[in-house]
Amino acid sequence: MKGAQRREAWRLDAAAIAAIVSGTHADPFAVLGPHKTGDEWVVRAFVPGADTLAVADLGGAVLGTLERRDPAGFFEGTAKLAGQQPVRLNAANGGGTWSLIDPYSFGPILGPMDDYYSAEGTHLRLFDKLGAHVLEHEGATGVNFAVWAPSARRVSVVGDFNQWDGRRHIMRRRTSGVWEIFLPDIGPGTVYKFEIVGVDGKLLALKADPFAFASEMRPKTASVVADPRPYPWDDAIHMRARQIDHRRAPVSIYEVHLGSWRRNGEAFLSYDEIADQLIPYVADLGFTHIEFLPITEHPFDASWGYQPTGLFAATARFGSPDGFARLVDRAHRAGIGVILDWVPAHFPTDPHGLSRFDGTALYEHEDPRRGFHPDWNTAIYNFGRKEVAEFLVNSALFWLERFHVDGLRVDAVASMLYLDYSRKKGEWLPNKEGGNENLEAVAFLRRTNAATYGQHPGTMTIAEESTAWPGVSQPTYAGGLGFGFKWNMGFMHDTLRYLSREAVHRKFHHNDLTFGLLYAFSENFVLPLSHDEVVHGKGTLLRKMAGDDWQKFATLRAYYAFMWGYPGKKLLFMGQEFAPWEEWNEAKGLDWHLLDSAPHRGVRDLLRDVNRAYRDLPALHARDCEGHGFEWLVVDDSANSVFAWLRLSGGNEPPVAVISNFTPVVRERYVLPLPRAGRWREVINTDAAVYGGSGRGNLGAITANNNPSHGKPASAEITLPPLATLMFVLEG
Repeated sequence: MKGAQRREAWRLDAAAIAAIVSGTHADPFAVLGPHKTGDEWVVRAFVPGADTLAVADLGGAVLGTLERRDPAGFFEGTAKLAGQQPVRLNAANGGGTWSLIDPYSFGPILGPMDDYYSAEGTHLRLFDKLGAHVLEHEGATGVNFAVWAPSARRVSVVGDFNQWDGRRHIMRRRTSGVWEIFLPDIGPGTVYKFEIVGVDGKLLALKADPFAFASEMRPKTASVVADPRPYPWDDAIHMRARQIDHRRAPVSIYEVHLGSWRRNGEAFLSYDEIADQLIPYVADLGFTHIEFLPITEHPFDASWGYQPTGLFAATARFGSPDGFARLVDRAHRAGIGVILDWVPAHFPTDPHGLSRFDGTALYEHEDPRRGFHPDWNTAIYNFGRKEVAEFLVNSALFWLERFHVDGLRVDAVASMLYLDYSRKKGEWLPNKEGGNENLEAVAFLRRTNAATYGQHPGTMTIAEESTAWPGVSQPTYAGGLGFGFKWNMGFMHDTLRYLSREAVHRKFHHNDLTFGLLYAFSENFVLPLSHDEVVHGKGTLLRKMAGDDWQKFATLRAYYAFMWGYPGKKLLFMGQEFAPWEEWNEAKGLDWHLLDSAPHRGVRDLLRDVNRAYRDLPALHARDCEGHGFEWLVVDDSANSVFAWLRLSGGNEPPVAVISNFTPVVRERYVLPLPRAGRWREVINTDAAVYGGSGRGNLGAITANNNPSHGKPASAEITLPPLATLMFVLEG
């Protein structure tokens, strides 16, 4: 009788068994796996499909046989365990036998400090903890899964390994709201999602892993366990060389959409094929950096990557994460930096993504006046929730660390900074002080920039910010947002508006090109001619230029040299270097055949030469962000639409004079004021015949004498070609 009572003491009651079998038990780890009861070890397991089940150690020695208590596959019984240990389950039915290691026989991997820092929102290495990690644990190799879902009743990891049955691998809930489970016997390449039961008891659509390091190729949406082997980087020289003040270094960026730079018929190129073709091309053109439109995983091609669902996964469109690492590595070995577009401004509401992840507004705001973006029909991150800010900061740090990325261009910063962005009265909520500033987003951006520069010196962050928000590129300790650079949208709009006017009218709009110098040094600026300017009916840069075809090409060449001589770092969207006629289309490759035409080839060759001048002449880059690196030479010649200025390095390097003529009239014996007499060598003439110009110029040099002009002690009489920009460097 006493033996029977002891036996009954460890037998699970019918209600608990029913809860395990139905997947509704509140804490399966308290029931399943080995548990000591008195002097005996009891093992319980749920193995659907099994008729019999034996317990063994990891070496295969049988330790006991379990009784099937429920035909759905619940087993229970005693086993001769030496102590708490992982066990193997040997199953059989009429179709055969199989073996699996019991995940409920393992202890947790995350520790109390992970819970503490995660809940505090200060964990800077969450990407080492959350997501799917291949590792060894208590004598077995497998994958540890961890995900944050604090309001969920249940979270299970599902995949082919368990027939997508959410009852099989219900995860352990931790105090921080993170769920985890270690699954032995699976490894890299395993496809998985999370099955989540919300707080209301309703089963949600299967969710991809927010921390997934790899994903299926769209239209599939599952996460994939990534290869844990570290990539063998060979870029040590580049990583040392980037430890500089980028404000005083040449930064010339070639902006690329990976899916449409070049294609193999209708197919995407792989990361390796892109590296084979793109890197030599960019190196030949002389750009210092490549900026990729978002390569984080995204479901919809036409979003260009700006609606990401996987902030830790390089898109599967072009291959594996290692393929992307090889692309970065090869760029670095060619001396080219890599910048990624990174999107914390919004995220799509696809059911497999972050939207209402655990059945609640977890990553977003509950109130659509804070949590919905009217422009893009997307959700907005709740930057004030510490775990959400922590998630985003970890994403930024992940790309810088794991993929050696040199910088992040943060998209749509203005939409983050203003609560009333694109909203009418009554469609937004003011901050606690009654204003329209998103104070939580401000704090998040400052934190991200501080972490980025603190953890990864030598990298840079760039803000796409289109308003007059003060201090975007000022340090956080000085009250700024902490970005390294800010896009100068005013330069882009003013100059393109000016050059779209017929030349005869430009004299009435001279201010369009002079106004920008009033604020050119208020921020550390990047001058962008980006993808946004060549889509959606805006026309290409060539088509924006006024005049006939010859004038369009001439004006565009003059514009490029004007921009490369203007203070600020440079950015040009792919394809615009050879002046296409057609707008960019993300669904096809660029019009490479245009390079068979001399005018298009001439624009490309000019870009190569202005990049070389920009890199080789410190006066053109060393004081891009400082007012004492710029002096006007001719600012008031609106009648002739001529602009001239001096660029200075701040050191002993020779100055460079830049002069632009934005009319189709040749101006002979034009007086150019200069700071010193002597020989000034011509380094750029956009009207040179080799570029497709008329060939007018100054025979390679001008000589300045001591005749004062415009307040300068010297001057030279020069020939100003039509619709052209010239650059001269002082010799001797």
